[in-house]
Order: sequence, then C-alpha cells, then structure tokens
Amino acid sequence: MPPEGGPTWAGLLTRLLTIAATALSAGAIAADMAAVTRVPLPSIEAGAGERCVEDTAFMRRNHMELLKHQRDRTVHDGIRTVRHSLANCVTCHASRKTGRVTGSDGFCAGCHSYAGVALDCFECHADKPAPAMAAAKP
Repeated sequence: MPPEGGPTWAGLLTRLLTIAATALSAGAIAADMAAVTRVPLPSIEAGAGERCVEDTAFMRRNHMELLKHQRDRTVHDGIRTVRHSLANCVTCHASRKTGRVTGSDGFCAGCHSYAGVALDCFECHADKPAPAMAAAKP
C-alpha cells in the first residue's frame, strides 16, 4: 500500500502513458516539420544506380549494422557478397566530381559530419572505387 498521499500504481501508469503519448505526438510533429525545417540538411549527391539496395529510410538508420554483419560474414565465415559490401556502397555513392565518398562533397562524409558521427571506415578501406568497378559504374 502506498504511503498516505503518495502515488498509486494506477496514477503512475497514467503518468507513464501520458508521457509516452506526448513523446509519440512530438515525434509525429517533428516528422511533419522535417519538410519545412529551418535547420540546414546535408547536401548529398544521389547514387549512380537506379536505386539503393535497400529503402532509403532503412539505410539511413541501419547501414552500419548491415556493414558490420557483412564484415563478420566476410572475415569470420569467408563469405563475400556484393549487396551490402562497403566496396559496393563506395562504387555507387562516390562523388561524380571527386570520385570519393569522403571530403566535403562526399556522400558518407556529408551525413557523418552532419550527424557528428566519426567516420573511421576509410582509415583502412578505400574511399573511392577500384578502377575496374569505377569503369563498370553507369
């Protein structure tokens, strides 16, 4: 039994549900306002292919998990596929001007800089397509 004048379980549950509903409403409002925001968004060049290997919204949120999964399959299991490989991403998203995904105009660098997230892939991996892959790029 709660102390006299203290919150009840029903009262606490009501407060939590109110907070959750407010947060969901704020998220919906923020999503609606995204199109009319005054916050500058990163300028990102479209990829070279017809479409990305996954939906854009999915890739924005999950690309790192896909890359880590691909890395584990390649390094631990010896399975090399192209669909979610970093090399495939670089080939499609390299800047038409610089040929790289890094730098001020780079696809990866633009978003990572905007989000304040370290971009350390290219300390080891190439930030531009291999010559053979670049030649095949549409």
